[in-house]
Amino acid sequence: MKILESIPKISLGCYPTPFYKMKNLSKKTGLNLFIKREDLSGLGLGGNKIRKLEYLLADAKQKKCDVIITTGAAQSNHAMLTAAACRVLNLEPILVLKERGVTSLKGNLLLSKILDSEVHFVDTDDNEIVNAKIDLIMKQLEFRGKKPYFIPTGGSVPLGVLGYVSAVFEMFNQAEHDDVRIDHIVCATGSGGIQAGLIAGVELLDKSVKVTGINISSNKELPKIVANLSNGAFGLLSSDKNITKEEIIVRNYVGEGYAIPSKEGTEAIKLVARSEGIMLDHVYTGKAFAGLLSLSEQGYFEKDENILFIHTGGVPALFAIDAKF
Repeated sequence: MKILESIPKISLGCYPTPFYKMKNLSKKTGLNLFIKREDLSGLGLGGNKIRKLEYLLADAKQKKCDVIITTGAAQSNHAMLTAAACRVLNLEPILVLKERGVTSLKGNLLLSKILDSEVHFVDTDDNEIVNAKIDLIMKQLEFRGKKPYFIPTGGSVPLGVLGYVSAVFEMFNQAEHDDVRIDHIVCATGSGGIQAGLIAGVELLDKSVKVTGINISSNKELPKIVANLSNGAFGLLSSDKNITKEEIIVRNYVGEGYAIPSKEGTEAIKLVARSEGIMLDHVYTGKAFAGLLSLSEQGYFEKDENILFIHTGGVPALFAIDAKF
């Protein structure tokens, strides 16, 4: 798509990421299961956020910013990958994280330390308080003559969503090369950006493919958020397409709460590891795959559908969260 190609982007990941059939799991479940390995995207320990950062950090560089501020949970994979991308581009990373969950030097926090990130913890669940802290830091930086650039949670803004519009074009090219028909895409959805990009990409290609987001957060407004992000991406691409929140498919599998391991998620992690040698995590992909299996048991998928699971990364969380295996 020519308009997408004209939008500034910095190469950060190793693409295309692998796309293939999970043969053992397909036999065990009776489903036709395929996987897109966004966990093997090259930077840091991989993950879906890299595609978003390619657009967002290109924008930051174009605006001559020298400090990048982002936010998330204490074990945010997005925050760690933002720091890694900053080091590649000679930018200074500042992470403003909610002081919730595992805050000791484990998992993504250890990686962020290795990357020499400046980390600020905020003891709250209130996003307004977090944003106030970010505003204060940005004013302090500006006073020092710095030019900061803020990236919201997960990089989930229309410009970041373009990363997954591009990913859709990539995965359908791979599917066509392998003579595979993609019927249904399943992904974890938290801040909504990846699902929005997948939906926008599918719409732009005029594919009759259902995109189901497995909600691993407690956000009840996700359908509205995803629709707004998709429409924002359409706007950047000068497309007159439009999505309503009623068209967004979200199924909730957060369990007891965000980043709290669930029994079903843990079982899904073991199943995928012992069948395919692929590692999922407790925060995103484990719960997302558990949701896929649960939906299958409910007869959600059509017979003989080819189902593509997006592995969004997040494996460092395995080394931070205590879970019973």
